[in-house]
This record gives sequence, structure tokens and C-alpha cells, in this order.
Amino acid sequence: MPRVGLSPAGVVDAAIAIVDESGPGELTLSAVAGRAGVATPSLYKHVRNLAELRRLVRRRILEELTGRLSDAALGRSRDDALRSIMRAYRSYVVDHPGRYAAMDQSAEPEPELDAASEKLLGVVLAVLRGYGLEGPDLVHAARCLRSAVHGFAVLEAAGGFGLPEDLETSYELLITMVKSGLPHPTPAP
Repeated sequence: MPRVGLSPAGVVDAAIAIVDESGPGELTLSAVAGRAGVATPSLYKHVRNLAELRRLVRRRILEELTGRLSDAALGRSRDDALRSIMRAYRSYVVDHPGRYAAMDQSAEPEPELDAASEKLLGVVLAVLRGYGLEGPDLVHAARCLRSAVHGFAVLEAAGGFGLPEDLETSYELLITMVKSGLPHPTPAP
């Protein structure tokens, strides 16, 4: 019988706490069991194995990031929406570097995570469609946007910007650079 209060979501909560504190490399079933106050075999009532737990953690992280970007884009369009999602994305990475690292940026498809990944991508694509982008141009713009935000935020979270210039100023410049690379169609009269 599962421990009272322990559930698959509770196991994921414990796993994410470990990732937040120590990084994704420290995520083990033993560490999660210790955090949850149960013996390791008790976890098998909630997750099949460490691989499944890692997938559940990644799905939760994708859902959190999607929620942040969706909230940031809500009611906004074009430049305002772009700036808002870029700030939200950066904020998530800087606030949760362990979680972001656990998201696993590999290109290997994981069918169990496809729906969560598609939702995240859908938010970004919706914002970029506001610039009149479609087809391959839309994909290229999404890749460039992700690369720019990912690179800046990961460097920032790791303390990779040692010079004294203001990071906010640098990030605003990055946003401006990304915006200037996007088409700005003239609105219809």
C-alpha cells in the first residue's frame, strides 16, 4: 500500500526539489526516497524506474515553462509579446537552473513528452506568427529565438557574465537584436 500522502505527483515534487538543490545529476531513486521519507522500493508503487521519473520531471518542467510563456504572451502581440516571452523564458532559467538543465536539450524524440513539447513550441510559434511568419521561416525564427534566450540565460545562471556592465541592458539589447531580425509587416489599413 502506498504511503499516505505519497503519490506520483509527490514523487515528482521530491525529485524536483533534489534537482533544484543539487542538479539533475544527483537525481536518483534513493535520493528521492530519502527526501520523501520512504524506502526506495516504495517508490515503485508510483513510478516504474528512474527513467520514468526523469520523464515525469521533464514533463513537469515543460509544463511550468509553457505556463510562464503562455501567461507572458496573454493579451500581447508582436514586439510586446516577444519581449514578454523572452523575459519569462530567461527568468525561468535563472530562477530554476537545475530544472532547466534537467529538461534535457537533446534532439532525441520522446513520444511521452511530445504533447508537452508541442505546447511550449506552440506558444513561441503563436508569438512569431504575429510577424507574418509561416512555414520554414517560422521554424528558423523559432530556432533563433530559442538559441538566443537559451544561450544568454544559461550563461547568466552559471555566472558566466563577469564584466560589470548591467545584465538588464545587455538583455534588452538581445531582445532588440532578435526583434530587428524579424519582419515587421505593415498593418492593413
